[in-house]
Amino acid sequence: MTMTRAVRGVPAGGAAVPCRACLSGEDLDWLGGRSVSLALDLTTSVTVRAPGARPPGGSGSGGGAGSWAEEVWAFLRRRLPGAGARPPAVTVRSDAPAASGLSSSTALIVALFRAFAGVAAPGAPLSARTLAQWAYEFEFGYFNGGGMDHLAVIAGGLLLLDGRTSGLPEIVGRVDFPDDWAVVVLDSATRKDTGDHIRSVRAQLAAGDARLAAYRERCDAASAAVWEAVRRRDPAALGGAMGEAHAAMRDLQGMSTPLLEELREVALRGAGLPLKLSGAGGGGALVGVCPAADAEEAAARLRRALGAAHPRARVLVTRAAAGLAPELAAAPAP
Repeated sequence: MTMTRAVRGVPAGGAAVPCRACLSGEDLDWLGGRSVSLALDLTTSVTVRAPGARPPGGSGSGGGAGSWAEEVWAFLRRRLPGAGARPPAVTVRSDAPAASGLSSSTALIVALFRAFAGVAAPGAPLSARTLAQWAYEFEFGYFNGGGMDHLAVIAGGLLLLDGRTSGLPEIVGRVDFPDDWAVVVLDSATRKDTGDHIRSVRAQLAAGDARLAAYRERCDAASAAVWEAVRRRDPAALGGAMGEAHAAMRDLQGMSTPLLEELREVALRGAGLPLKLSGAGGGGALVGVCPAADAEEAAARLRRALGAAHPRARVLVTRAAAGLAPELAAAPAP
């Protein structure tokens, strides 16, 4: 049986958006080549507060959205005539670790777009394709990256993407993740710096770097193997293909770190769980797939193995999520 869970806790007057794990193909969404993403049920929610309502304790005066609320609203004002001078107040809650390679920032931006568009144009909801395009254009202006994350959190499920050097990648396929599989997330508590990473890779691309070309070739092949392993419901093959993708990230692009490699070894030795780094750049979270019936026990063994040597590391058991608007996968690409 395959079934991808609906996003939990969608707030009235707002939006709840899942995060995503990249199972293979970091950067290929904008370099060109295949990548595979999986939406996870660690959600980021944005709730529009009633006028005059105070933010809940601990969320700060901006409700947890920081400067993104002002920036997203300014973007929408140029496109939706009904948007007023100031954004509505919001409250943000997130289950996903920040700056971990799980696209929590993209989830926040997409949730703000969905919630704010509902305020500015309540009778004309954004289509899933427009939502993805606008969120991508907005974030590209800051980070100059690709569109995997936007498609992943909106369409949900498991996506096979074909990257483009400009614009959103093409959704080649979407399938539900097996319901009897779970994803274990090991957050290293070390933050990624995606902006610096993208600048470095774009310099490699401009210089015709041979190692970058080799990375694209190896990760493209790994992505095809990941996709086929899920379609065949073969977790051993999936772990091997994800390991190939991780090795290319580490050996050809230097995306891993000594700490991440140590955590991978601890997970494999202590819990029998092969892990792959999710997301481009150093630091962040590692992810692995195991039978759902064994996930809690695997997580418990992993926590014991981490012990006092890694007190900041955090282990989360997650499941696949359907996405904010799964119909995006069926929408024709421009």
